Amino acid sequence: MNGPERLRGARADEISKQIADDIVLGRFAPGARLDEAMLAGLFGVSRTPVREALKQLAIQGLVVSRPNRGSVVAELTPEQRDRMFEAIGELEAACARYAAIRLSAAEREHLSALHAQSRDAMRAGDVDLYDHLNHAWHQVIIHGCGNPVLIEMTLGLRHRIAPFRRSQFRNVERMSASYEEHAVIIEALLAHDVTTAQRQMRAHLVSARSATARVAGSEPGKTAPT
Repeated sequence: MNGPERLRGARADEISKQIADDIVLGRFAPGARLDEAMLAGLFGVSRTPVREALKQLAIQGLVVSRPNRGSVVAELTPEQRDRMFEAIGELEAACARYAAIRLSAAEREHLSALHAQSRDAMRAGDVDLYDHLNHAWHQVIIHGCGNPVLIEMTLGLRHRIAPFRRSQFRNVERMSASYEEHAVIIEALLAHDVTTAQRQMRAHLVSARSATARVAGSEPGKTAPT
């Protein structure tokens, strides 16, 4: 991939993330039409990265693409969101259980380093950086489970639920709670305590689900584009 292609890809990722946040926070209501020309003007880009962003959102289940009719915001009920959190909680809990046994020394060191960096991000109130480090932290544990089938399943669902998980950190207090929950999980992982690692990771995702539910829809919705 050459330079311009990488730039377009990065721009599409950025646009996808912004639209996802708007959907999760209720700024684009379920059923709202996502017009490519309108979005291109909003972001100051051509329609190409917008089209790619909408494809990414369709894969995540946040957007429904209709042949020859454009894209609309998907209908996702709170119950459906809760079921996704319930499932990812079980998958990541299983990853933590096996990671407690299989994490390499280098992976354990990396996990601790990410935790230290996230502390600095939390204290600075840097939501974007904390979210980035949080994602990387979970990735280490998921890959550290050493089970390719479990890794594939977990990453697939994690990608779908990522916008909802990211929204929880709009409540700055949630960053502090998340950091403390991570500390307990790390302690269990470093101690090779499979039972505590599994239990605390599941509890961590339950907390994330509750925090997301409090944030979702808390901001006034914008007028749906037509």
